[in-house]
Amino acid sequence: MTMMKATVFVAPGRIELVDKPIPEVGPNDALIRITTTTICGTDVHILKGEYPVVPGLTIGHEPVGVIEKLGSAVQGYVEGQRVIAGAICPSFTSYASQDGAPSQDGSYLIPSGQCGHHGYKATAGWRFGNLIDGTQAEYVLVPDAQANLAPIPDGLTDEQVLMCPDIMSTGFKGAENANIKLGDTVAVFAQGPIGLCATAGARLLGATTIIAVDGNDHRLGISKVMGADVTLNFRNCDVVGEIMDLTGGRGVDSAIEALGTQGTFESALRVLKPGGTLSSLGVYSTDLKIPLSAFAAGLGDHRINTALCPGGKERMRRLMNVVASNRVDLGVLVTHRYKLDDIVAAYELFANQRDGVLKVAIAP
Repeated sequence: MTMMKATVFVAPGRIELVDKPIPEVGPNDALIRITTTTICGTDVHILKGEYPVVPGLTIGHEPVGVIEKLGSAVQGYVEGQRVIAGAICPSFTSYASQDGAPSQDGSYLIPSGQCGHHGYKATAGWRFGNLIDGTQAEYVLVPDAQANLAPIPDGLTDEQVLMCPDIMSTGFKGAENANIKLGDTVAVFAQGPIGLCATAGARLLGATTIIAVDGNDHRLGISKVMGADVTLNFRNCDVVGEIMDLTGGRGVDSAIEALGTQGTFESALRVLKPGGTLSSLGVYSTDLKIPLSAFAAGLGDHRINTALCPGGKERMRRLMNVVASNRVDLGVLVTHRYKLDDIVAAYELFANQRDGVLKVAIAP
């Protein structure tokens, strides 16, 4: 067999399932037979043309599968082994990686002349479905496989680890970037899959009052399971006023923005105490404006941290440890299941947020 099915970006508003050649394996690569993958909100940005990729690119960046073939230089793995790889798959040999920013590693682009900054290129650690063919296919080629493949512990199902490559890693990074300390009060704006993971991460890091904000009561109900203490539906109340009342006018220690809109970013800043941290996870489609009063004219000792989710095998190992130890159950986020043959219908469901969808498991 030399061909496989793959989901490709054709033009804004259009993806198709096509036949593509199965990738050839280089010495540092691994060919993974996909057993489960999923659709991300970023994929919808690509579908809508809000995030540019080249036509014909296979999209998707969340792989769970089995090693089909290993490159000659890859050690410590065996063919037939169940693995995941992070959505972010740096080389870990670059200046950016060794400087503590592996998600921004574009060192592999240097030979083609696309990166003239010693490998520093924003978002370039995100390769799958961005700069190389992605995971919504029967097979995916994992580059720098020895640094990026993580074996799945025995006893864990595909759906239990499906959130680790991106959603869990991103959401937890949002909590980590929020500088949460024991006893903190944290507000999480938006309770989609990433926001729900941020809520779970805030709880694990020691926040004792977590305020979840969304406009969907079903999602707010799930946020209670993930660790939220208070839920606010922005359709029914003045969220900023409610949070300031709840904190006695002090504001929250940390605010996590998990959607990527002016409204959620601004609200997160308005409820933040002086000296607090705003952790931004959203993928923004337009310029942001910072309100003067909320920013205290630049004198409020606020910190604003952004993030692209961490990848690499050690990050994946740690996240799977959290799952295996039953500290959090993210399998509940999988609300729908589709075959790869029906992925266009799955996109229609997910992009339009119908039928209570959170995450869709896609199996070949």
